[in-house]
Amino acid sequence: MLSSGQANPSGKADYLGLGLLILGLALPWILYPVLATNIIVWALFAVGFNLLLGYTGLLSFGHAMFFGGASYITGIVILHAHLPTPLALLVGVAFSVVLAYIVGVLSIRTQGIYFAMITLAIAQVVYFAVTVFIGWTGGENGLQGVPRGTFFGIPLENDRMMYYAWLLIAIIVVAFVKRVIHSPFGQVLKAIRENEQRARSLGYNVDHYKLMAFILSAAVSGLAGGMLVVHQHFTVMDSVDWRTSGEVVMMTLLGGMGTVYGPVIGAAFYLLLSDRLAVLVNAPGVVIGSIFVLTILLFRRGIVGEIIGRLDARRARGSQEA
Repeated sequence: MLSSGQANPSGKADYLGLGLLILGLALPWILYPVLATNIIVWALFAVGFNLLLGYTGLLSFGHAMFFGGASYITGIVILHAHLPTPLALLVGVAFSVVLAYIVGVLSIRTQGIYFAMITLAIAQVVYFAVTVFIGWTGGENGLQGVPRGTFFGIPLENDRMMYYAWLLIAIIVVAFVKRVIHSPFGQVLKAIRENEQRARSLGYNVDHYKLMAFILSAAVSGLAGGMLVVHQHFTVMDSVDWRTSGEVVMMTLLGGMGTVYGPVIGAAFYLLLSDRLAVLVNAPGVVIGSIFVLTILLFRRGIVGEIIGRLDARRARGSQEA
């Protein structure tokens, strides 16, 4: 049942990954580098979230607590402890891992809307904590003046140098997530997503697997949050707000949950659309919401999921005719 998942993914997925890599290398020369780096950060956030939703079937409405929480922690240790940027990023990830373990222990035995509501409730606690510890977080003014520093000798003050440093991290993390997905561990997650009761009957410790997936998802999301604060020199309360959790859900669904590269494309699509609409219309949120609804109606599996599904169907018809 689980051994087939250890095979390599289909060729078309590899071609898509190569195409995204080439596009990623050229992106800061096509767009202005700040927007290009935002795409990298949010794409990584969506990849982490998709590990939970797309491959484990758990919908979290509170993932902003890992993304925004790690963003604050990373900025705080840079400003007050003067840690180097790579170490500060690891501290942010460690915060997300510890928080995910606590939240997971409390919520992982629930399912569906109950799991979503518990994660949302705890995320709101984190949000209000940001408003309470104003001396550390800056409250409504946010955490300001976070220096970029260097990344293993690479100066990050240059926007394009920062982009390529963050792109390198994203490539490594996506490759790691892809390996997890196609490992026996990942196949168990898919089995849980498809039929949790059957997975239990086969002897798998479902709660353990879901907790591990939750922690891995939070770690990737926390890394993205730390990268955000370093990139933009600040972080604000919006990063831990429930709307941020909603945005990453939207990105994942747009690109195609349960696909490796769908969240990357979904994040890029969402940010590029938001950037253009902010200039062209007075109410970009209304337009984005309408486009989201149309996309879900036309591409129920998301952009990448629909493309892969139609290619698979065409290949199946071709093999039958042959």
